[in-house]
Parts: sequence; C-alpha cells; structure tokens
Amino acid sequence: MVIHSRNIGVRAGCRFFIVLLILFICASCTASSAPNERKDANTKTTISIMAPLHFPHPPSEEIIALIEDLTNVKLDINWVPDGIYTDKMNTALSSNSLKKATFVKHTDYIFVKNAIRSGSFWEIGPYLERFPNLRHLNSGILGQSAIDGGIYGLYTERPSSRQGVIIREDWLDNLKLDKPGTIEELYEVIRQFTLGDPDRNGKKDTVGLADRNDLVFGAFKTLSSYFGTPNNWGIVDKKVVPEFETAAYMDTMNFMKKLYDEQLINADFAVTSKEMQRANIIRGAAGVYIGSMTDVQRLSDEAKQINPAARFTLVNRIQGPEGYRVWSIPNYNGLYLFSKKAIRTEEELLEQLAFFDRTMDKDVANLMRYGIEGKHYLMEGEEVQLPEETSQLRVTEVNALYPLMIADLSNPNVRKVAEKETMWEMAERLSADNEKFLVTDKVIGLESKTYDEKSMELYKIISDATYKYILGQISMEGFYQEVERWKRSGGSLMISEYTDAYFKKQ
Repeated sequence: MVIHSRNIGVRAGCRFFIVLLILFICASCTASSAPNERKDANTKTTISIMAPLHFPHPPSEEIIALIEDLTNVKLDINWVPDGIYTDKMNTALSSNSLKKATFVKHTDYIFVKNAIRSGSFWEIGPYLERFPNLRHLNSGILGQSAIDGGIYGLYTERPSSRQGVIIREDWLDNLKLDKPGTIEELYEVIRQFTLGDPDRNGKKDTVGLADRNDLVFGAFKTLSSYFGTPNNWGIVDKKVVPEFETAAYMDTMNFMKKLYDEQLINADFAVTSKEMQRANIIRGAAGVYIGSMTDVQRLSDEAKQINPAARFTLVNRIQGPEGYRVWSIPNYNGLYLFSKKAIRTEEELLEQLAFFDRTMDKDVANLMRYGIEGKHYLMEGEEVQLPEETSQLRVTEVNALYPLMIADLSNPNVRKVAEKETMWEMAERLSADNEKFLVTDKVIGLESKTYDEKSMELYKIISDATYKYILGQISMEGFYQEVERWKRSGGSLMISEYTDAYFKKQ
C-alpha cells in the first residue's frame, strides 16, 4: 500500500509538473509574440531609395510625410544631384552599398548589365502580376529594358524624344527675329543673340548658345539629328555603321566648331556642368538652350526671379538636309532596380514592389505629380488647374518627386491639366509632335558582347576626339585617325557583332 500510494503521488506530481510546464510554454509564447504583434501594428516598412534630384531642393517634408501616411511606409530616400548621379550610382554599385531600390538612368543601364547577369539584382518580372497597377505596365517598354528575356526594373516613362530648342522669346522680340525653323535660321538667332545686344543693356555680355560637357543630352546630339546623323548606329550597304563615320556627324562637328570659333557659344562648354549651363540661361548670359524641352519650366521660373520680364518659347521642328528629324531613346527615362545585397528575402522584395504599386493609385500619384490640392493646385471640374502664383511653390516643394513616379504618362489615375498651357505642358505637346519624325537606334534590343564589355572605353575615344576637333586641337585627318584607333580597340568587332545580329533579326 505504501508503494502504491507513492506511485499515485508521483503520478499526480508529474501531472502537476506537466501542467505547469505547458502553462509556462504558453506564457512564453504569448510573451514572445506580443512584441511582434506590436511591431506589426506600429512599425512601418522602410522603403529605401536612391533617386536623382533635378531641382535645388528635395521635396518638402510635408509632402513626404503625406506619402508615408498614405502608403503606410517609412521613406528613406537618398536624393543625389543629377549632375553627379551617375558617379554616385556607380560608386554604390561597385562598393555593394546600393539602396533597396536604385534608379539607373537609361544611358547608364548598359554599365550595370554585367551586374544584373551576375545576379546582383532581383528579376521582378514574375512578381508583377501580383499587383493591381504593376500588372498593367506596358509590355513593350518592359521588353525594351529586358536583359536576356528577364524583367529587372520598374520604368519611369518618357516620350520617345523631348529634344528641342529653348529660346528667350523676349530677346527674339527685341531683335525682331522670328522663331528659327531651319538650321541656318537657328545659327542666325544664336549669332544675333551674341552680337545684337538682345537684352538691350548696351553691353556685349551675352552669347547665343549655352552648352555643357555632354555630347548626348547637351546640344550636340540633337543638332546631329537635324543634320541627318543616325542615332548611334545606322545601316549603310548592308552593314551596321557607327554614327561618327557618317558625313552628317562631320557636318555637326563643323557647325559646333563654327559656333566656337566665332565665340557664339560659352567658350568653356567642353568642361561646363549642367548646373553652370542652366545658370548661364537663368541669369541672362545666354539665350538658347538645346536639349530636353521640359527643362523650360524650371529655367523660366528661376529666370523670372532675377528678371520678371524674361520670357521663353520652344521650337521642336528644325529642318535640315533630310527634313525634320530628331533622335529618340526607348520609352523609359530610367529604371528602378532592386539590389539582392540590400533585399535578402522575397518578402522584402514584395514590400518594395507594393510601395511602387501603391504610388500609382489616384491619391498618391496626384500628390506626387501636383502636390496638395488648395496649396499647390486647384481643381477645375475633373482637371487640375496650375495657378501661376503657386508655380514657384511647386518647384521648391513638389517637382523633385517626379523621378519617383512609375509609368506616369500612361497611368489613367493621373489627372489631366486644364486647358491653360504652362511651359511644361507646351513641352509635352511638342514632345508628342516629335513622334512624327523620330530617328531610332537601329541596334536597340540587339546584343554585342564587345559593347557590353568595352563601350565606356570605346566611347571615350570618340567623345575626346569630337571635342578636340571642335576646339581646333586636331584636324579632320586626326579625327579619323582616332576612329581607326576605335576600330582597332574593339570597334570593328562590335560592328561585326551588331551587323550579324541585325540581319539575323530581319
């Protein structure tokens, strides 16, 4: 009996211990889950982004806070001035310090291809169908940016070409000049803006054209399309040829050389930054700017702060030997790529994609595009009205957000602007007109191993030779000697690869 009683006692004690153990485990589970529940309720997902800054100041904290509230995230945005963006992006790429989402300009995309192929970025194509807005992204534009058939980036949309001429309209009026419609008339405007005292101050203190050290987005490439140059690559006698082997490219260099020799362009253009180029226009030191027409709104707004009488106009149709022509790029200005170093899990990637998807909804998209209703813009029926008196406020508080907007041109949730045409709207209208006479790059979508490996090195040979010719440092013969060096350094192989790929595709 004694032994039996002890067994009962032991079993009872064991049961009691087991109950206590279960209660302890449950309590531990509850205690450990509580912080997670509180975190889910109170901690917002951090969206980290590296983006270009095209304005002197980032968007206002008020706007950022509203976006955070609407999207239920915490934004960590590294705004990098556009003039140094490529260098900063390349540094972040080489040092493995990219943000979770990093903007890559169209012109820099070639330089990250190897990193994409080596697995440094997420392929996002398989995930787009999960999101109500991202699933409707334009398949054609996604295809333009695809690498080996894979989709890696969310694109910022742009027309095929925004290139044109921005001109001081009040200077045209002062000199009784019409808008130029031909290359010869454009030259005459530039000459008169230098020699004719267009600002009526009695001083010889202006030059016609303000340019910068950029053969692509500065004046040179737009002028070259007016002269009839192919867009990077053309087709001659069943062979792909580089633009700089054509007579039209030499004509363009001779035109720029004439402007330089006659002192009709800022003498330091070959080393001038975009900021200094803009400053020359804003302070009235120059009257013609050749490049993206959408720059006109900011140039106009800032010039009027210095001289309220400053007025600007735009020209997109300049007739050359082959009629109207303007170079184009694919319909994306750049892409947001998602770093595998910064984003470790699929769950994190989906959080980043969800944010960009949410920014395409009506409330967020219009906040990012126009600002706060009643403060930055007004509503006129279903259309946005942009009062002149709030223009500067939009520049300082809102406009810098534009590079964050995904596929905004085709997003039906973005409201239209009322009939009164701003300079920005005029630029967009003329950009649409450019679609009628585009010059496309013949090798877009084709692969060249040599281009992927050596394009930067090879481009430097030609860009240096182009500047040296314009500045009178080498002759025509010297320029073509550099073209031959380009061929020996890999250019001939690149031509062969593109020629094979082009005619296989036909």
